[in-house]
Amino acid sequence: MTAPRATSWSFREEDSARIRGVLQDFLREAQGRTALLVDRAGQMLVTVGEPPTFDPTAFASLTAADFSANDQLARLLGEPEFGALFHQGEKESLYLADIARRVILVVLFDNRTTLGLVKLRMKAAVTDLTAIFTAMFDRDPAQDASQVDSAFLGEAEDELDKLFGS
Repeated sequence: MTAPRATSWSFREEDSARIRGVLQDFLREAQGRTALLVDRAGQMLVTVGEPPTFDPTAFASLTAADFSANDQLARLLGEPEFGALFHQGEKESLYLADIARRVILVVLFDNRTTLGLVKLRMKAAVTDLTAIFTAMFDRDPAQDASQVDSAFLGEAEDELDKLFGS
């Protein structure tokens, strides 16, 4: 799988709603506590579920570094990548999965669920999120900007007409 061509991208309101819906469904079905999306540069994108009790900025940076380090380990083993990572703690665990080679889905879960259930439900969430993010990455940023510009210009012209009585 190749990385998306887009060098910049942004969320639209409908993107955010779709992403949050997928994450909320995933958490409910997997009985997870929190789902987070982090970009590969280490920026926190979305948090759904129980609010984290840690510094989200530091967490996002460490998550991106963890995934990057594991990509290098995979290459040493002759694998193109590790698509998922699992970290098990005594009470809390993390399961991380790649989304469209640019985003990392992280689920925090405890003993109320099992790794098997999280992994099972994660597959569908990854498929859905990959489709959403791929569509976002494939959008032409210039087209988004021109739509905003034309909408803004139209509203500005209307306001000027009202102001000057045209």
